[in-house]
Amino acid sequence: MDFHQLRTFVAVAREGSITRASERLYLSQPAVSAHIKAIEDTFGLTLFDRTSRGMSLTSDGQKLLLKAEQTLVAHRDLIDEASRIKGKLSGRLRIGAGSSMGMEAVGQLLMNLSRRFPDVEVTLQHGTSPEILAGLRSGALDAGFYNEAGEPEGDLDCHDVAEFSIYLAAAPNLVPECDKTDWQALGELPWIFPAGGTCCGVAAENLFRRYQFRPRRIISIDRESITLTLVTGGIGLGLLHATTALEAQERGEVELIAEVQSTVRVLFASLGSRRQDPVIAALRLLLQECANGAAT
Repeated sequence: MDFHQLRTFVAVAREGSITRASERLYLSQPAVSAHIKAIEDTFGLTLFDRTSRGMSLTSDGQKLLLKAEQTLVAHRDLIDEASRIKGKLSGRLRIGAGSSMGMEAVGQLLMNLSRRFPDVEVTLQHGTSPEILAGLRSGALDAGFYNEAGEPEGDLDCHDVAEFSIYLAAAPNLVPECDKTDWQALGELPWIFPAGGTCCGVAAENLFRRYQFRPRRIISIDRESITLTLVTGGIGLGLLHATTALEAQERGEVELIAEVQSTVRVLFASLGSRRQDPVIAALRLLLQECANGAAT
């Protein structure tokens, strides 16, 4: 059991719902369920009763909840003390982030950094995930948030921030309704997504291999807002992150054809070789504080 699972237990207990807990923690519902199962398996206890109204603590779960909350508070106090011991930090910090990747987490981190370490000069640079990774490896960036559809490379020191899924979307009535997705027919339409090592690009290539087809035409766009505009305009099919896709569907702008990738991780990364850098270490402490704050 780790602190991520413990935070999940407290969040589900307080919210009484896996759905609400997943929104609070920025995790997928399957991930929240997996955390709860892992804790129950570790302890050999049933902590929740699953009902039609949500998740209700069992008597065993109620006994453990207070201890779990006290443990998280003690963990946060430990992090605070470590920050104080480190003393005053100063220097320059260059952080990379994409325009659509965990921006709430980015904002919270920068706000906490400004409050706790006001002498650290921060520059935020926007870019795609491949650009951010290239910046880390070239030394142009000190740390960054990026989307990972697979597993991060071994030279990176990574911290999970959030998760999301990717949907294939089309303008209403562009694709005829059918019981089973006809991927070969969809391949006749233009597809809109960023190419290369982006999360959508990787998800698309995996999809093409799985169903053994390739679109006749690919329009490579590295800004999701432009992809959405082209999709709603009926230009072709587009890959969209879950939040963008579901909001556009609710507005009646798009129809969702399929979930192309169920889990994409938003990671905070720096080079493993810089793990002991005081400013990087302070950032990681602040990220842990943000995570603890989401669950307490």
